[in-house]
Amino acid sequence: MGMIGKIKEHLPVSEYLSDQGQNVLSALAFSTVLWLALILTMRSILKLLLCYHGWMYEEFGKMSNTTKIWLALVKIFAGRTPMLYSYQASLPRLPVPAIKDTMQRYLESVRPLMTDAEFNRMTGLARDFERSLGPRLQWYLKVKSWWASNYVSDWWEEYVYLRGRSPLMVNSNYYGMDFLYVTPTPVQAARAGNVVYAMLLYRRKLTREEIKPLMIQGTLPMCSAQYERMFNSTRLPGVEADTIQHLRDSQHIAVYHAGRFFRIWLYHNGRLLRPRELQAQFQRILDDATPPLPGEAKLAALTAGNRSVSPPPQAGPRAAPPRGTGTLSDPHPHFSGSPGPAPDTPIFALGRTCSR
Repeated sequence: MGMIGKIKEHLPVSEYLSDQGQNVLSALAFSTVLWLALILTMRSILKLLLCYHGWMYEEFGKMSNTTKIWLALVKIFAGRTPMLYSYQASLPRLPVPAIKDTMQRYLESVRPLMTDAEFNRMTGLARDFERSLGPRLQWYLKVKSWWASNYVSDWWEEYVYLRGRSPLMVNSNYYGMDFLYVTPTPVQAARAGNVVYAMLLYRRKLTREEIKPLMIQGTLPMCSAQYERMFNSTRLPGVEADTIQHLRDSQHIAVYHAGRFFRIWLYHNGRLLRPRELQAQFQRILDDATPPLPGEAKLAALTAGNRSVSPPPQAGPRAAPPRGTGTLSDPHPHFSGSPGPAPDTPIFALGRTCSR
């Protein structure tokens, strides 16, 4: 098609660039543009293919020819070795439902919770909303859906999740635990070291995007956005709304034992500590007989309280133990992502740092 020649004609003339160099530079520019165009085309085609939902309404085990052809095309354009976030740009946007459908589903959901009189009143309010304010809000949602992959996720996070003032315990917190019915070793420090090391290896794979995305029937990709905040994240309390802080990396973990908080560094000279080295750090914590600071033993109970509770005053200074001191009121969350105290409102000059 003569594209390389046309690119060569528009290259600036330079005495340092020979004719052969211009040919190489033109070929490189053409191949780069062609490669980018191919990627964008494949992503666009995959996005169009993923908009097909006919397979969801077919009887299990009886697949139509249309769905079979569709699955074959999805496998072709999806690639063989996807990374964790490879499909994020190809996922279809969340469609905005019609107002009538939204009102109908809402009324069906609240019907068992209301008396006949209350339901009739709510039905009238829903019809008024559908005729008055509803169309304007519907237009706003459609406009936002044109540039946002999910028109409701950021609003839900800010106005429902982060503005919720109820305690995080039971309501929002997640946790992980060791084997329940299998005891690989009775040594507590060894089990803790192995668990932490396994979590760190998983975090490394997550950072490198080596984890395969979730796939329905091994073909249809699911959204991987929730993986981004699995580690190095914390929810900072506020008076009216909390904030989420996420770091690219974190070098330590926070450990709670016998009413005391410890910080364990995870790296030494840029190298991740081995399970045996982590076990030694945990064992030092178990062997430490230092009593908790005033108020430190009950500090973790703040997580079970209302999110708007004002923090207590900062405790006074304390003599450093032989292993060195630290503080949990710094602005950096530890790698596990559990909610912690706000960085701008230090609670206690806590902490003991375990180092090698």
